[in-house]
Amino acid sequence: MTNKHARQPVTKAVVPAAGLGTRFLPATKATPKEMLPVVDKPAIQYVVEEASAAGLSDILMVTGRNKRALEDHFDRAYELEELLSRKGDQERLRRVQESVQLASMHYVRQGDPKGLGHAVSVAEQHVAGQPFAVLLGDDLIDPRDPLLSRMIEVQQELGGSVVALMEVDPAQIHLYGCAAVKATDLGGDVFQVTDLVEKPDTADAPSNYAVIGRYVLDPAVFDVLRETPPGRGGEIQLTDALRELAARDESTGGPVHGVLFTGRRYDTGDRADYLRAIVRLAAERDDLGPEFRSWLRQFVATEMQG
Repeated sequence: MTNKHARQPVTKAVVPAAGLGTRFLPATKATPKEMLPVVDKPAIQYVVEEASAAGLSDILMVTGRNKRALEDHFDRAYELEELLSRKGDQERLRRVQESVQLASMHYVRQGDPKGLGHAVSVAEQHVAGQPFAVLLGDDLIDPRDPLLSRMIEVQQELGGSVVALMEVDPAQIHLYGCAAVKATDLGGDVFQVTDLVEKPDTADAPSNYAVIGRYVLDPAVFDVLRETPPGRGGEIQLTDALRELAARDESTGGPVHGVLFTGRRYDTGDRADYLRAIVRLAAERDDLGPEFRSWLRQFVATEMQG
């Protein structure tokens, strides 16, 4: 095995954000789904904050048509900042400037919506042969339960690629990529992935370990993606490329390991889960929580009895 100290560090992240957000129509007709607010920040800012907290200072966002608001959000807003400054509203000024200071942001358009594997492939030139992270905007990971930093640590130790795994109800596994795994010597949260299946039928699933939206990928994935035919849904699936890498050793871009996540995750890709995420995060806020929890208790007691 290659000495871990000789491995290239992970400093770049790719955030696919080209989806149309059809599950949230008509709200997403003119507004990117990534810009929908989760309490008082757009969902995409939580994702960029997570990457930044894990030490990834160079972020490429893969966008599409009608996504200009994403670029504007992570850019300076001079007129707004000047207005807040003149009013002496330092707290709101600080919050407006936060998104600009998180990381060095770059943007590229996916072009044709050919799936997650294709979205990742358009990042090849920017990644420049280095291992890199991929963060999907539908999964928000609570900062109190760091996942990405642990995945980077495992990648630096073992090489290859690393996916995030979560145990789900077997009846829900058809909604996810699914991993077959075996134990490793690195403790109970690290597994070697031996096979991957994209959204299998429940009866055909090799486990109830679902792949959630965090990856740390070896750059060999780009060569595999070029040869990966359209899979489930007629799209180029990242899961299919990782299945190929899982059969390789480190000299050819493998293997693939999984980090089992047992912390707090907020799924904003589904309308009901999006609402639950807002309630959970608002209830835990120091500035909003006490009043909101009081109202929520009253609401449940009086309005939900029927």
